Amino acid sequence: MFRIRSADHAADFSALRSVREVVFVEEQQVPREIELDALDAQSRHVIAEDAEGRPIGTGRLTPERKIGRMAVLRGWRGRGVGAAMLHALLRQARGAGWESVCLHAQANAVAFYRRHGFAAVGERFMEAGIEHQAMRLRLDRPVAIEDREAAVALTVALVQDARRRLVIRSRELDPGLLDDGQVLEALRTFGTTGRGNEVHVLLHDAAAAQRAHAPLLVLAQRLPSVFALREVDDPVDRNDASACIASDAGGYYHRPLGQRFDGEAALAGAPRARQLLEAFDPVWQRSRPCSELRALGL
Repeated sequence: MFRIRSADHAADFSALRSVREVVFVEEQQVPREIELDALDAQSRHVIAEDAEGRPIGTGRLTPERKIGRMAVLRGWRGRGVGAAMLHALLRQARGAGWESVCLHAQANAVAFYRRHGFAAVGERFMEAGIEHQAMRLRLDRPVAIEDREAAVALTVALVQDARRRLVIRSRELDPGLLDDGQVLEALRTFGTTGRGNEVHVLLHDAAAAQRAHAPLLVLAQRLPSVFALREVDDPVDRNDASACIASDAGGYYHRPLGQRFDGEAALAGAPRARQLLEAFDPVWQRSRPCSELRALGL
């Protein structure tokens, strides 16, 4: 497990440098005098830490509205650390009221940023001896989600941004998404912090989720005051193949075909999120409570 937090440049300088020194200077042979610059002290920083509080990743957001210094230690790559840091930085950018952010992606990271909605701008170029691609993301538009990695990262960020209310509509608790460890941890944190938090989960096939021993059902069993589960009952509702997650903070992820990851999402899409919440409520009211899922004996 790991956590992402905002970092103070002065107080956390040694931790930030310990990761960047390994990744940029030692692995990629970037000169130290280039890796350190005057923007560091003016930037917003995030740091990823392991369960023991040791730094494993860094990233920054400069006054130029540019994301940079994204670095993850080798042993932690491919485990969602980079995506979590990226969304933490995007959350800060949205909080500052910025309409867009940019970055210079190393060539081997272009696909990663594309999955999170960034678009290439111009031709590739060399920077510090490494091929780069300028990329830009509009924060006031939805992002296309096309694969599991992007779906997981977006869902985690959406849950983390939620204030008090989260709704989930799923056929059978989305294997590959709602059973992902990062998503479950975000949901557990949401359910155990604050008062009055609620998660309404609307299923199309409760029996299938039960047979699969879906981990989210175990979490719901442990936090029955937070999680409520119902199964659609009306024939019209059952014919709706879509799936969605929406929150009271204006975030949403909607998939026209609920058994696929493909869809659109936004973490600052209040009008569409409100529309999804309003459409969810009447279906929830006419659906049956899943009392049989309260004690699974897993």
